[in-house]
Amino acid sequence: MDSAYTPSQVAEYLSYIGLPPSFHPSSSPTLNLAYLTALFTHHITAIPYDNLSIHYSPAHAIALDPPSLFAKMVSSRRGRGGYCMETSILFNHMLRALGFADAYLTGVRIRPRGVDDGVPQGESYSGWVHLVNIVTVPDPDSDSEDEAKVKTKYAVDVGFGGDGMTAPMPLVDGLVHHNSLGTQEVRLVRDFIPNQRFRGGGGEGAHDTKMWVYQVRNGQDEKWVSFFAFHDGFEFTEDDFGIVNWYTSQSPECHQTWTPLVIWFLRGVGEEDGGARVVGKVMMVKGVIKRNLTGKTELVKVCATEEERVEALRELFGIHLTDEEVVSIRGRQAELVG
Repeated sequence: MDSAYTPSQVAEYLSYIGLPPSFHPSSSPTLNLAYLTALFTHHITAIPYDNLSIHYSPAHAIALDPPSLFAKMVSSRRGRGGYCMETSILFNHMLRALGFADAYLTGVRIRPRGVDDGVPQGESYSGWVHLVNIVTVPDPDSDSEDEAKVKTKYAVDVGFGGDGMTAPMPLVDGLVHHNSLGTQEVRLVRDFIPNQRFRGGGGEGAHDTKMWVYQVRNGQDEKWVSFFAFHDGFEFTEDDFGIVNWYTSQSPECHQTWTPLVIWFLRGVGEEDGGARVVGKVMMVKGVIKRNLTGKTELVKVCATEEERVEALRELFGIHLTDEEVVSIRGRQAELVG
């Protein structure tokens, strides 16, 4: 399927996220890992993760059609982002428009997090509540002339939030990556999840039913913590998005419906290649705002009223809500009433 976005919309998007001209279609860039990484980095540092449309909109609903996503996150110029499905679908259509023709989306199961510390709890995983892009690009370390051997699949997640990956991750079992900030490391491991009963019947087929599990640890002496799981062999379609989106944006059982969230990764310049890199992040959960610039998280502000939160969204995240959006949270569970 072709991208929903026109060349002029793609150009507007690339300008909005600040991608260098050398990566624009007019420069005929190579569709390799360097390109994908630059696009990923500029996207997550220009378009924040936010679920504010659930709380600050007259409809209190999330629209996933590509025109609405583009209008909200790009052309409005109000600093708006989206939650996982919004920003991942936008990114997927941009990938395909730029030439990554085989980019597709797959569903993700996550482990529920603790209310106080945000750390995944228990052994079970949720149903499908998240999306991740799967993109295939040439392997930069291969000198083989066999095209089938010089391409690698990458997981590209632009919408998981504060513990999300900060670079595309190859689907390579156990490969450890530094995750930009402090001593945090991430990896993907191929494994069954605890509440998965069908395991391929043994033999070679069992491997085919294993999931890719995204794990995080905050230092080499720390334990690996599993955050989410997905399978790259199963594509999600727009009909699937609609079902997942209804639950995550409307069900009172989903934390999204009672927890306003914003996570914005901060951009800096790489020391070695001069390219863009993630150098920090600012996060809001309900009315609590924290910042991480060195690998350590510090408290920035605790908002007690709606006026304080709206001002903080503008000053600390660059998010400008309209008057209609601001008043739409009145009387709802997520409203800050002092």
